[in-house]
Amino acid sequence: MSSESPRQDKPGLRMGRPFGIPVYVSPTWFIVAAFITFTFQGSVSTSLPELNTPMTYVVSFVFAVLLYVSVLLHELAHCVVARMYGLPVRRITLYLLGGVSEIEREPETPGREFMVAFAGPLLSLGLAVIGFLAYRVIDPGTIAGVLVFQLWLANLIVGVFNLLPGLPLDGGRMLRAGVWKLTRSAGSGTAAAAWVGRALAVLLVAVPVGLALVSGQAPNTSMLIWSILLASFIWIGATQSLRGARVRARIPQVNARALARRAIPVTADVPLAEALRRATEAKAGAMVVVDHEGRPTGIVNEVAVEATPESRRPWVSAGSLARNLEPSLVLAADLTGEALIDAMREAPAGEYLLVERGGEIFGVLATADVNRVFSGV
Repeated sequence: MSSESPRQDKPGLRMGRPFGIPVYVSPTWFIVAAFITFTFQGSVSTSLPELNTPMTYVVSFVFAVLLYVSVLLHELAHCVVARMYGLPVRRITLYLLGGVSEIEREPETPGREFMVAFAGPLLSLGLAVIGFLAYRVIDPGTIAGVLVFQLWLANLIVGVFNLLPGLPLDGGRMLRAGVWKLTRSAGSGTAAAAWVGRALAVLLVAVPVGLALVSGQAPNTSMLIWSILLASFIWIGATQSLRGARVRARIPQVNARALARRAIPVTADVPLAEALRRATEAKAGAMVVVDHEGRPTGIVNEVAVEATPESRRPWVSAGSLARNLEPSLVLAADLTGEALIDAMREAPAGEYLLVERGGEIFGVLATADVNRVFSGV
């Protein structure tokens, strides 16, 4: 299965760059590869009785690898279409339950959202059709016949499953695109598809348990484990999508001018205690270090100030607690919404200097104040 996800710090082992897109394999893949190998071995042994036991495990492992090659192609389909629309793709990660395409930005229109989402299931279903046609001309009693049969069936399942209309599955993104088109609200589309995703998660566990109870038999243990794993994945992904929609709804409220703190200029040699006294007197919430010509050279770090004991503040200079003012830390005071968030994301810091169009200092923007806009989401 596939979905677009937040960035991960440690994606796993790097395997290559097809179409210029880095591909990583998470260590969790080896867990599912081992599970597939041992699960599929019995079927291989039955279908190919002439093979000895070690060879049946080799064939089973080859199937596990080829299955994830199919998953990789599924993810590449998403990424290639995304790049056609100018969306940056960070990487693809193959992991326990499938693959994740890290597309850095959402499509700008519901039509593009639909096409990016549909590309993956379409490719999986295409592989299923090709595999089915190939299986009809290959001897089913051979290793190739057994592998082709299992692969076309697996791709059919992957394609159909991903078309289920609930986030974070591809079908959920297609549903999101449809609701977005009808309501002209991406947030409404996300909310609808996420709640359907939560319902699907519940059904994935409730249906096999319910069928087992009706038949008077205990649920199949391995199937129940997989149902719970898949349901957990879908529930968590749907919940993250809902949270992401709430975050995006608040982005327009992020306004550099409205969130700015009044700042006072101080030279680097001014004792911290004196600089704080001046700031309190001026009712300012930040201090900007300037040179003797009044040009800003740094911003006094709030965290460093709070970490300095009061007894030491008369002996510590304001400049020693300041971060050098790099060009990326100087932002236009009229930035708002997504543009402001993007500027901050490109140069993570605790504080930013806000300037007017003419270069005059307007104030200081603290990351903590921006984060408070999204608190409670």
